[in-house]
Amino acid sequence: MTPDIYATCNTAAVRALLKTGAGELRLYAWGMAPQNVAKPYVVWQLVGGSPENYLGDAPDIDGSTVQVDVYAASSASARAVAEALRVEIEKAAYVTFVRGEGRDPATMNYTYGFDSDWFTAR
Repeated sequence: MTPDIYATCNTAAVRALLKTGAGELRLYAWGMAPQNVAKPYVVWQLVGGSPENYLGDAPDIDGSTVQVDVYAASSASARAVAEALRVEIEKAAYVTFVRGEGRDPATMNYTYGFDSDWFTAR
């Protein structure tokens, strides 16, 4: 099962950074961000996971690792969005790895990435 990243991050603090007016929250599953989307925006993807297996019963929960990548026009914006996301995600999951900051070589967007581990009931 995939964690509900959108519901977890659809808060006032995140909307203030990733939503303009009546537009959509710019938080997309990997490969789903529209071409030329306004910045900042966020892409997330499931990068691993496994069921919680038991000897006597079928698994009732899945563990999964979700990679979150922020793309922004400035380093300050990328950091602000990442911090807002971390605050919300850490209410439901564990941030386990900070991928760090950088610049996308093709677009020159500023980036900030981290991984989080989730436990999702089936």
